[in-house]
Amino acid sequence: MSNPHKGRTGLDRILHAAGYSWDGLLAAYRGESAFRQEIWLTIIGAPLAFFLGKDWVQVALLLGTLILVLIVELLNSAIEAAIDRVSFELHELSKRAKDIASAAVLLALLLAAGVWGAAVWQHLR
Repeated sequence: MSNPHKGRTGLDRILHAAGYSWDGLLAAYRGESAFRQEIWLTIIGAPLAFFLGKDWVQVALLLGTLILVLIVELLNSAIEAAIDRVSFELHELSKRAKDIASAAVLLALLLAAGVWGAAVWQHLR
């Protein structure tokens, strides 16, 4: 059986995929306070990355950690939404999936904090 939603090709597929991605970003921004906070952190942090980074590699690392936090938060939100779609019933596997996704966000934030902390330390030295 063929998936009726997979019939687009070429530029038509790319345009629709971009629209779906934009819809996902808007949904996350409107519905997830953590994502809103991280978006604003990224908006503030992006110009600072160019100030703190000594070369393009350091700027890329600083910006990359901010984008990584957003990516992991989006995946965490998607996992939570999918689990909540199935059931709001408390279940060990649902809790485990949500906790693991949350741990991924924590690790991304710790990585970003470490990279940014090292960059600030180097800049102030």
